[in-house]
Amino acid sequence: MRVAVIAAPYPLEEFPSPPLGISYVAAAFEALGCEVRIFDYIISRYSKEKLEAQLAEFQPDAVGAGSVTMNFYEAQKILRDVKSINPDILTMMGGPHVSFTVEETLNTYPEIDLIFIGEAEGTIAEWVPAANDKAKWPDIPGIAWREGEKVFQSGRRDFIADIDRLPMPARHLLPISRYRALGYPVSMITGRGCPHGCIFCLGRKMVGAKVRRRDPQRVLDEMEQILNLGFERINIADDLFASDTERVKLICRGIHERGLKLSWSAFARVDTVTQEMLDVMAAAGCDSISFGIESGSPEMLKRVRKGITLEQARNAVQMCKNAGMIPHGSFMVGLPGETRETLAQTDKFARELDFFFGYHYLAPFPGTTLRVKKERYDLEILTDNWSRYDANDAIVRTSAVSPQDMRDFVALYDAEINEGWQKTLDDYGTGANTPRDEMRVIGHHRTKIVFSMLKEDLVEKLGRIESVSINGNSDTAAKMLADHMAQCISGDTRLIRDTVSEFIARGYLKVQQDAGGVSWHWG
Repeated sequence: MRVAVIAAPYPLEEFPSPPLGISYVAAAFEALGCEVRIFDYIISRYSKEKLEAQLAEFQPDAVGAGSVTMNFYEAQKILRDVKSINPDILTMMGGPHVSFTVEETLNTYPEIDLIFIGEAEGTIAEWVPAANDKAKWPDIPGIAWREGEKVFQSGRRDFIADIDRLPMPARHLLPISRYRALGYPVSMITGRGCPHGCIFCLGRKMVGAKVRRRDPQRVLDEMEQILNLGFERINIADDLFASDTERVKLICRGIHERGLKLSWSAFARVDTVTQEMLDVMAAAGCDSISFGIESGSPEMLKRVRKGITLEQARNAVQMCKNAGMIPHGSFMVGLPGETRETLAQTDKFARELDFFFGYHYLAPFPGTTLRVKKERYDLEILTDNWSRYDANDAIVRTSAVSPQDMRDFVALYDAEINEGWQKTLDDYGTGANTPRDEMRVIGHHRTKIVFSMLKEDLVEKLGRIESVSINGNSDTAAKMLADHMAQCISGDTRLIRDTVSEFIARGYLKVQQDAGGVSWHWG
């Protein structure tokens, strides 16, 4: 069976790492002997013409797409294009959004044939042998499909008890050089499950309340695998990694024993970290921790069942500083019952902590307690346009705070940040910036250059150079590629050329000679 897995477009401004869920799904199909490709449109331009060429070349039997709420429409449109190109291809979708909108999705979007609900790996293992025998589908828990006008669901599947049995994520199927060029950390998880009941979060419903931890040696094996792919930075994305000091010590000891050279970061809850734990993590290369604190109002924290206190947040931030790590905090705007007073409490508390922090607007995703039981809360959800569920704008109101009130609150914070950053940008190259700030500006401009190279497929468009021979020395061809890029990307021409040259030196870009000239491509 040939299976193409779609990584649907996702804004590069949202700092995407190589898609983890997609890589797990691809690995599950590979483990069953399927021939698998990942069509990644996160770090390349999507077009129907490109999709048609990829389908013609690979000839898949099935095409699946993963999605979160904010990019559901993009994934759905790609599957619609698949069906228009070849109606015989079976189309599938999984992920948190469709897991909690099964009926709506299958009734509204006929281009989607099959939904995998919740954790998909175990379901895939049962479904693949029965893929061509629809009479067996009702006996496979965890799927939903349409027959005529009727939607069928096969029942709930138990969560995977032993997640060490899962194959490693199939990152080798991703366009690795493009992700290395993008430069964001690679995400991985050390366990699944969340016992906490935050009413705005899908974690507990999507991966279960029982925490299932991976063997530390498997965690270290995956770290080693990631480093062998050429990445240098990892982010541990599960919230409960930093909840067991002894297990953290085992993993950190393994980093030392294996001689793994990496920098890494982690998400954590403020009520689980200890000074001993953070010191051990810092010694093993962890340089920053991100905490979801959500609000500076004790009343609000209780209302959303966050399960933490402000004192725990203060202590966690200070312990990070003591360990020499950078603490980051995330706060949410628009929680149920939000008032100007609770917003002011959050602003005051965040500033008191004297650390890096940011605001996100509440996005009441399908499946969350907040959305399912919205009548219980002082909250009005203003739109079901899923493309707006990116946490970058107010899409709710409370009895005391309007969407514009929320925007005005965040705008004051953004104005402060932007004022300082704009001055740093203006002072670039004048000698007024510190060396660190100069590097930040260079990084900012380089990021915009890389975004253009990736999202516009500029290497593919501009990489063919006629009547050039490398003869063992590609310098001329490299200079011509850099010049072509500089003509198509706005910005500092020298920095554009330097970026292209660095990508060639690092092996992200490679050249191939033929009788007519040379062609550059991602390595």
